[in-house]
Amino acid sequence: MSDIVILAVGGNALAPAGGGEYRAVEGRARGLARTAVSLLADNAQLIIVHGNGPQVGALALAQESVASYVPPQPLFVLSAMTQGQLGQLISQALDTELGRSGRAETAAALVTHVIVAADDPALSRPTKPIGPFFSEGRARRLADARGWSVAEDAGRGWRRVVPSPQPVDIVEIETIKELVRGGRVVIACGGGGVPMARDGNKLRGVEAVIDKDFAAALLGERVGASTLLLLTGVDQVSLHYGSMEEQRAIDTMTVAEARAWIDEGHFPAGSMGPKVSAAARFVEASDRQALITSLKAAPEALAGLAGTRVVA
Repeated sequence: MSDIVILAVGGNALAPAGGGEYRAVEGRARGLARTAVSLLADNAQLIIVHGNGPQVGALALAQESVASYVPPQPLFVLSAMTQGQLGQLISQALDTELGRSGRAETAAALVTHVIVAADDPALSRPTKPIGPFFSEGRARRLADARGWSVAEDAGRGWRRVVPSPQPVDIVEIETIKELVRGGRVVIACGGGGVPMARDGNKLRGVEAVIDKDFAAALLGERVGASTLLLLTGVDQVSLHYGSMEEQRAIDTMTVAEARAWIDEGHFPAGSMGPKVSAAARFVEASDRQALITSLKAAPEALAGLAGTRVVA
């Protein structure tokens, strides 16, 4: 089997600032597909993991607005719904771009269930931002009216926050491996996967959203990926981000450095923290490399010419 690259892209990358209108989101998916196909140039095989924070939050809002007519669905069901929505958009864009490039591969989007521990302490600590951004005043009013937890999100505004437990297993992992072996470009663990807990020999849904970077790291470990490529809004990770005097871009960091800098508060939980932590976890578990960079710099990062590389 060729080298496998796990490409993780945030839900915000598919949600233009002006909102989630279909044509705008479709355009973002086409841009993602162009970059993704360019990563196949050296015969790497590709698995795409997408976020769904804006989309699952928006869908929850839409459901609440018609709750008197249609019963709102649990959060884990909304996760499955947005996996289907975004998986369809990305696979359609990929198939178009693959055909345009003269490649024989086709895309396959798989609604994926991801196991979390029923006693994960994170289930009682809402931290994962979902949905649109609000002013502080409006966020607090919505929290009072709807029983939400809200928090400021990395200087960008206030959002609803929900529990985000750690992924521990992937139900469809063998199916994903089979699709990769068959030469498909796979979209899996979308939105971190549908969160499920084991209840004896049964699975039950969990009211939470799994962070897609941690799900991507686990997926990379389980399929034997050579590279975990985490996309963000900047070309490189920086220390003292936002400080004109002290900001310093990082070309390479070790797992030990990554964890020390997280402990020192350089990478906030609502911003770069999960990416750096997930990258460190993948490298430690697999002894392979993780890269953190922007969508436009992804091909150069994979060639060793851009981005931040996390190594053992």
